[in-house]
Amino acid sequence: MEVARIVLGLEEHDVAEEVMHFLDRTGRARVVATALDEQQLAEAVRQLEPDAVVAQTGLIRSPLDGRPLLALETAESVRSLRTAIRLGAAGYYVWPREREALAAAAARLRRPAETEAGAPVVAVVGASGGVGATFVATHLAAMAARRGVETALVDLDVLFAGAGAALGAPMAEVPTAADLVGFEPEVSPEAARALLWRHPEGFGVLLAPGRIEPDLGPAAFGRAIAALRRAASFVVLHLPRELGPLARVGLAAAEPVLVVVRLDVGSFRDARRLLEATGVGERARIVVNRAVRAEVTPADVERVFGRPPIAVLPADRRVPGLQDRGALLPRRGRIGRELDRLARALLEGVS
Repeated sequence: MEVARIVLGLEEHDVAEEVMHFLDRTGRARVVATALDEQQLAEAVRQLEPDAVVAQTGLIRSPLDGRPLLALETAESVRSLRTAIRLGAAGYYVWPREREALAAAAARLRRPAETEAGAPVVAVVGASGGVGATFVATHLAAMAARRGVETALVDLDVLFAGAGAALGAPMAEVPTAADLVGFEPEVSPEAARALLWRHPEGFGVLLAPGRIEPDLGPAAFGRAIAALRRAASFVVLHLPRELGPLARVGLAAAEPVLVVVRLDVGSFRDARRLLEATGVGERARIVVNRAVRAEVTPADVERVFGRPPIAVLPADRRVPGLQDRGALLPRRGRIGRELDRLARALLEGVS
């Protein structure tokens, strides 16, 4: 089901958290960015091109890039109501009294679904450093390609470019996501395919540039992901840990979202915080990586997260050395079989 993509602008952080979690839980709207001041709000709308803006009128001086506005206040006032009318707001709501009406209005403003949905998109994110999100993302793409599925891997970790390093990608003279900047207002499937570095296993990779590019933002990546959904049969997103705009655009595009954890209390705690902060809800699937015998067991995943893990990958001492050389694990062996089983589950129904 298509959901409305919302940029939220509220001055009070606690209220913003309440509104974000409520809208995400409805399943009818998804908050892709939050802003606490006028400048942040304008920039988020410019970069993310949401279906609608839910914001306090005090954060807006003029209509935001033509996007529908749902005015939201914690207390009703004549002044804010008049401002909402002047801004051409599609609705005016008081939180939390009118939250159900707000959710219904947000759902009505979603963009129509495309006639062709395109390839499924899976996002991989680690709640804490060292859990192996890069390992899972790169091997998931490889396992899908080994099954004969046209696969594209997108590295949204712009600065650290971990996926390219783990795959042994060349450091120069290859296209990267930085080349997306030249494509406006959209990227064709053919152009997106041309920007992919082709891994020897057969899947394409949209490499991160490994440096900050001021013009390379969520809107550019959003266009690339949309194009790759038409150019490939399966798309894997490697997300940065920082929950900034780039991670948000990846989370908004994906179903499911694979949250990689290790079997320790700290990793579980960080994963809980990530789930609460992003509101991915039922789209989240837990992948246990580097599983070893410990007091925390895979069975604890269901107790803590309310669902069993979709995969449990055993520890393998070969992995660090292989990643240092930009090599992948073979399909055979216990961990290879588990990765292949994960790919098979996610590819169900993909031809």
